[in-house]
Order: sequence, then C-alpha cells, then structure tokens
Amino acid sequence: MVSLLRRALMLGVLLSLPLAYAMAADPAVSNPQFGGECVEGLAQGQHVATNCAITWTDKDGKTYCFSNEAAKKSFLQDPSGNLQKAREFVAAASVESTEKAMQEFTSSDAESLVRKTIEEKVKANNGVFPLEDPLNGEQLKLVFDDVDFTRTIDGYGFFPDVKFHDQADAARRYLIDFWVVPADGQLRIQETRIYKEPVKADGNWVLTARSPVPWWWIPASEHPGHMANKRGWEVMSAVEHGVLTQQAKNHGVFQLKDDKTGKVLDLQFIDTHQPVRQLDDNGHYFACTDFRAVGTKDQIYDVDFWITDKDGVMTVEQSRVHKVPELKNGQWVQVPRYEWKDLGTSHVVP
Repeated sequence: MVSLLRRALMLGVLLSLPLAYAMAADPAVSNPQFGGECVEGLAQGQHVATNCAITWTDKDGKTYCFSNEAAKKSFLQDPSGNLQKAREFVAAASVESTEKAMQEFTSSDAESLVRKTIEEKVKANNGVFPLEDPLNGEQLKLVFDDVDFTRTIDGYGFFPDVKFHDQADAARRYLIDFWVVPADGQLRIQETRIYKEPVKADGNWVLTARSPVPWWWIPASEHPGHMANKRGWEVMSAVEHGVLTQQAKNHGVFQLKDDKTGKVLDLQFIDTHQPVRQLDDNGHYFACTDFRAVGTKDQIYDVDFWITDKDGVMTVEQSRVHKVPELKNGQWVQVPRYEWKDLGTSHVVP
C-alpha cells in the first residue's frame, strides 16, 4: 500500500508542497518551497518552521527558507543532495498520513460529499450545475440526475461517476467523474473531469467516452498481479495530482515559466496524453500534457514533464513547453518547438 501511495502522491508533494507553515513566512517571499519550512531541517528529517527571513533562490527561481545562517551554510555544501533528502522526507510523511486517512473513509462518504457539493452549486446557480469544459472553455449548464456508481482505487482515492444532462436538451447526457481524496481529516474533491460526453451520430446524441480517458479508468483493465511494476497510469496520476493541487491553491490556475521566453503562463489543465513513455531502464519517464491558456477557448499548450523514479520516489526533473498556440489563417494551431524523435525515447509504458 505504501509503495502505491508513494507512486501516486510523490509528484503532488514535489509540484505543490503543503503550506502548513505559510502563515509564519515573510509575506515578502512569494511562494516559498516546502511551505516556508527550513529546507535543511527537512533534509535532516525534521519539520522546522521559519519566517523566511533567510532564503536562497536556485537557478529556476525557486526560493527556499532557512531557520538560521548555519542551516543555510550547511545546506549549500550540497544543495542538490540535500534537496533530494528534503523531498524524500516530506514525501514519506505525506504517504504515511494519506494511507492512514484513507482507511477512515468509504465510497459512501465520497458519494455524500459529491452529492452535497452538487446540491450547493445547484442551489446557488438557479437549479443548474455549472461546469467549465477545460477543453474549450464552454460554460456547461447541467442538471443532476444521479450518482451512477463509485470506484475505489486503493492508495489513490474514490471516483464517483455522476450522471447529468444538458439543461436545454435532456438527450445530451454527460458522465462526470469526481476524484475525491482525504486531506486534513476530511474528504475533498481533487478534480472534476468529463468522462463521457454527447456526440451527434445519425441525428441522435450518443454518450461517448472522451479521449484520452481519465487515468483512473485504465487500472480496471490491468492484471492486479502487475502492481509491483511501474505503469503508465501511476505516472499519470502523480503528474495530475501535482498539477491539480497547485491549481486548487491558485484559484484554478497552473503557473508555468516558459523556458524560452521567460514569461509566466497562466494555464488550466486539460488532460495527460496516453501512453506515458519510459526513456530508459533507470527509472526515467516522460509525460505529455495539454493545458489551455486561461481566458481563451482554443489556445492550447503542450507541456512535457520529465520524471525520475529513484527508490520509489518520483520527482520532476524538468518541465518544458513543447508546443505553443499560434494564430494562423484565423485559427489557433499548435506549433512544436522540438520534435519527439529528438528526445531519444525508449518504449511505451502500458
């Protein structure tokens, strides 16, 4: 169970770490790593709150805080090695707490949370459940029908599958998945994703799975005897956990610095491409994702993530904008900055 949780949650910890000590941080420090905790303390296996009066900024612009000058001096003797130790310590602590928390909830609890959330939104929005389609920015107005069923994936969360129909046309039906995870002793909704949407076929609306399907549907077709092996859906779940955690803390916006222009992009997550790629036999993986520029309908960025799995700890080694939207002949199209063949990939992870 711990190994599964580690795979699922590691990127979430690394991409958007807990802000347990954010209140103690100097307000002049913007988004300190590890929530403003002393990074040298974490490297030594201790949680030490700071006011971020003493900091260090790496080449990527990330700021780390220290409890005193001695801690900073010690950390800078081996910043790369000490940062890895800090990440492993925080990740292990998160895995243990999440594993314990999940044991206190059931699928019925997850369904109750989803029903309550839907009821509150419907009441506040004149009888409809509003949902922005991340693919094109369309503002859907849906009517709640019922919870179809709830899947549980040990170590990853609960996934109620909910039936809706369009307010203006009852024949346009949707299946919406809610990803529910424990946090701070309560369940919370991590993501809301369109699983199936209405597609016109022979004059009728047909409920059709959107491609690619959410990662949590992939394990159902895989043999449980292979759980010890790294698989594509585990990498996808970790990437999305981290991205969505950052969005949740930033009013639905994922911010990424464009490595070419230096501009900070405001993005909204759409999905992760399938399949995931394994670059070599030494625990290096590659995941490609789609994001939509906030405030647009069809400006889509393709963002690549390089991931390393070392002793069960997954870390993002690099994120890079692969394709950018450019306006050509009145339409936004994706223009690549580099080619897939240049990455030297090995093979697909099922």
